[in-house]
Amino acid sequence: MSNSLPDLHSHLSQLRKPILDSLSKTPYTPQETSTISVKSTLESLLSIESSVKDFALACALLSSSRCSTHELLTWIPSQLSTAAETAFSNLSQAYNNALPGHEKRNLAGELMPEILPVLKDKIKESSIDKSDETDEFSAASARAPVGFAILAAYQFRWFVSRIEYPDLGKMIILVVPCALTCLDHWSPEVKGQGMISFIHVAKNVKAVELDLYGDVILDACCQNIASDDEIWQYVVEMSVLLVTCIQRDNPRSLWFEKMLNEMLSHLERQPRNKERRIAWLKLIEPIFNSIGLLILAHIRRIFPLFFQWMHVDDDETILLVLKQVQTVVRLTWLRHTPYVERLLDELVVLFKEAALKKAREEIRTDIRNLLTMLQQCKGLQFERAWNKHQDDPNLTSLACNLSASRE
Repeated sequence: MSNSLPDLHSHLSQLRKPILDSLSKTPYTPQETSTISVKSTLESLLSIESSVKDFALACALLSSSRCSTHELLTWIPSQLSTAAETAFSNLSQAYNNALPGHEKRNLAGELMPEILPVLKDKIKESSIDKSDETDEFSAASARAPVGFAILAAYQFRWFVSRIEYPDLGKMIILVVPCALTCLDHWSPEVKGQGMISFIHVAKNVKAVELDLYGDVILDACCQNIASDDEIWQYVVEMSVLLVTCIQRDNPRSLWFEKMLNEMLSHLERQPRNKERRIAWLKLIEPIFNSIGLLILAHIRRIFPLFFQWMHVDDDETILLVLKQVQTVVRLTWLRHTPYVERLLDELVVLFKEAALKKAREEIRTDIRNLLTMLQQCKGLQFERAWNKHQDDPNLTSLACNLSASRE
């Protein structure tokens, strides 16, 4: 890259000026609680003395504002964010044009060995020192304003998201330590960017490339499951993707058990939290598929939640619950469980309740499919449990459906 720096610097002067001019005209009033000036930080990164690295960091920050609702970045107008994205793409093209022959490289990837250690240190400055029992949020923030860590976390996520398979796997030794530093931070905003980065990593590397850090990564996932509401979806998606990737050939891994126990404990404490249950129900199936029959070890904790969620005033939750019940039945046939009769009773109640719901047809279709599955896998046990419902006049269509499946 060093051979092409003079050419890049000539491009920098052309690309930097319109962004800096637009930035200078953008109104900016820091929040009263803020101890940093994001605009001053950006102006410094875009100054005449700035390097390719500085320009890339400025573009990363400006571009990140498009996916952020944080007060540090919401003042940046969309056109400035788009201009920064375009400018970096133009710089990347100039970089590739300066390379000998027809070689193509990712400029963001080329900069990461220099940039990521700096961002990691910036994030760590306001982290809590776990070796010091007296160290708390206030002390950590006094050492360095947390705003700098938040900006660095957004920049880190931006760089990571620009590298895909197979190139990202070659950078794991740089990416994972920085992502773990984000997860270890006390700020939910910093944690969230680390989680989004890990989600991208899980989708863009070979499983074997994570083996070196496997236990450390999965421990960080478990430590972060009790996260704030705004990042709960990220921690669940990250944890599911990483544990099914790293423990891909080991359904009996203790990490599956530990992670499920942590999630279930959290859900049991807040079963009425709609956002949390929906995120979990949407994302948990890969773990169920990975452990198969071993779901039965958790059935006494899973099914009480399912039964409670079947009757909430929220069609999306109900449909998601029915989908996951089907998954559990398919994988386990509910072997040696005390819940067959209870499940049938709850489904019958829900079938009647569905008459007043917008998604009644979808709900009833899922219930019919589930009862047919139970009929096929539980046989006489199902028939004995169904006997008390078969003459119910409100279940005529259901009874006909089950009679047809017996033929």
